[in-house]
Amino acid sequence: MTGTVIFSPLLPWPLLAGIAALALIGVVLALWRGLAGWAFRGLAALVVIAALTGPSWRQEDRSPLTDIVLLVEDRTASQRLSDRAEQTEQAAETLAARIAARPNTELRRVTLGDGEGDTGTRLMTALSDALAEEPSARIAGMILLSDGRLHDLDQAPDLPAPLHLLLTGEPEDWDRRLIVQNAPAFAILGEEVTLTLRIEDTGAAPEDDAEVPLNISVDGGEPQTFMVATNRDHELPLTLPHGGRNVIQFTTPEAEGELTARNNSAIVQMNGVRDRLRVLLVSGEPHAGGRTWRNLLKSDSSVDLVHFTILRPPAKQDGVPVSELSLIAFPTRELFMDKVDDFDLIIFDRYKRRGILPSLYLQNVADYVQRGGALLIAAGPDFASADSLYRSPLSVVLPARPTSARVIEEPYSPQVTDLGRRHPVTAGLEQEWDGDWGRWLRQIDVDAADSTGEVLMSGVEDRPLLILDRVGEGRVALLASDHAWLWSRGYEGGGPQLELLRRLAHWMMKEPELEEEALTATATGQTMQITRRTLEDGIGPVTVTPPNGEAEELTLTETSPGLWTGEYTGPEIGLYRLAEGDLETVIGLGPAAPREFVETIADGTALSPLVEGTRGGVRNLSDGVPSLRDVRAGRPAAGRGWIGLTPRDAYETRDVTQVPLLPGWLVLLIASALILGGWLREGRR
Repeated sequence: MTGTVIFSPLLPWPLLAGIAALALIGVVLALWRGLAGWAFRGLAALVVIAALTGPSWRQEDRSPLTDIVLLVEDRTASQRLSDRAEQTEQAAETLAARIAARPNTELRRVTLGDGEGDTGTRLMTALSDALAEEPSARIAGMILLSDGRLHDLDQAPDLPAPLHLLLTGEPEDWDRRLIVQNAPAFAILGEEVTLTLRIEDTGAAPEDDAEVPLNISVDGGEPQTFMVATNRDHELPLTLPHGGRNVIQFTTPEAEGELTARNNSAIVQMNGVRDRLRVLLVSGEPHAGGRTWRNLLKSDSSVDLVHFTILRPPAKQDGVPVSELSLIAFPTRELFMDKVDDFDLIIFDRYKRRGILPSLYLQNVADYVQRGGALLIAAGPDFASADSLYRSPLSVVLPARPTSARVIEEPYSPQVTDLGRRHPVTAGLEQEWDGDWGRWLRQIDVDAADSTGEVLMSGVEDRPLLILDRVGEGRVALLASDHAWLWSRGYEGGGPQLELLRRLAHWMMKEPELEEEALTATATGQTMQITRRTLEDGIGPVTVTPPNGEAEELTLTETSPGLWTGEYTGPEIGLYRLAEGDLETVIGLGPAAPREFVETIADGTALSPLVEGTRGGVRNLSDGVPSLRDVRAGRPAAGRGWIGLTPRDAYETRDVTQVPLLPGWLVLLIASALILGGWLREGRR
């Protein structure tokens, strides 16, 4: 039970002060005039003013509350290195026993584990959540069991009591990590990109490892080993070997005595893209489709187009002097002999042999395809004539030959074949256009039965319309009609000519997303979406091999013709290998450098300002668990071998009683008696 005097004035304090001033003036006047009862008058005024202040005696029935100590145990990944987990457990149990032995003290244990994704150690978030659940007036102290490596220092709350950090780890701990800097997500094929690598030793590292091995592997292939110096930046010039995703893994072997090898490797995933698409368009004669081809290619800013159009055949006799046939001499020899390999794609649009391009030039184009080039033939009536390109050295690379029916002049609707619905060039092409496709009016009858070509689209009476083939290292496409331009003109509603041309170009340039037989994967966090594209009717299970080498099989589901997908969640961060049949690929899951293993040596530097601001301390558990002492608020709360807790003396008020010190009747009686006494005193005199 405790009691205190409280005041509940009946009038505002300024008004009471004014009344007191008037009473004082009256007493002074009475004293100045020599009135004998001035003292009685002053005492009466004092009693009345005191009564107006409303004095009361309040008595509280209080129940003392226990002090609370917060113990935050860091159980994240970096705390499982070496013997840190055992250190943390032993220290937590020792502190729990000591706090339990203290009078009037409770312990709140908070365990911090690994969060979802690469969030790192959210130590301040855990402390803030724990403080939010307890009254700050009861917090006597906060103790952190951690290696001091946290990633949310900006989330630190207001601390009502001393904060102490007990560091795990040993003085002889050391670690080696591999760092890859300035790794871009994209790189241009054929151009060098420079990566900066660094192998860094931290802690009590041995001094004899001046150079260490560095293994570099591309797409899971056989690694190449180089000897590099530690604690220095190394610039690595790199040229991507192919388009699409390139997975590059850097690894340095685990050294004896280091804390962990989890940060000894890094995975960089870069997409190879083409800077410019160099296209050579050869038009045999001016026609409506020629302008459409040119407009489609020129509309793409990433296309460098060279357009060669034959406006007048040499055999034409119209009296025009030869010197006036062109403004400049067209560099045919340079294009078809010296620079042919500089082009990514060559298109022959309604071209036929007229003696302008010698057979040697066409033979060079055929060799260009064999070496890995791309050739697209947009065939017109000329393809079925005696001057057809099929009757030239190009015949060895063409996927179909003209038949005796030659040219079919009748309307028809192009259709995607059953094989075309599975092929990435034409799969889903119907969904790319809103409405039915417009009809074409001409088709060249070709026979693809004796070739290895794939018929993706058909026309009149299911005759081949679009045929693709692989020849040597290169690729060839034959479009058996010169009326594709009707789609771009919107004839009968038009059609997806631009999308078809884009896919054709990307397939011929061997873009990975347009491959017929492909096994790919895309990652989101620790989950990968696996895609298997094939022209076959079925596939086997995909074998997934995680970094630990324990392979498992995953059955994919067919989601559309020729497309099989599945989802897999990886148990750990690192490089995963996928295999199905003869196809293999690799993908990296998780960040290149997990935040928990970027810095692994225990260090309290980051938390020192926060700890010192509460007069707490940073102590190493390798020196033993410090003892506990009581310290007053504002005093240093840490010393050699001990840490302090501040007793809060908190309580809970159960009952309150309040009694007026000056009841009205008593005030009236005392004031009346004093006034009467003053009057009598003055009257006798």
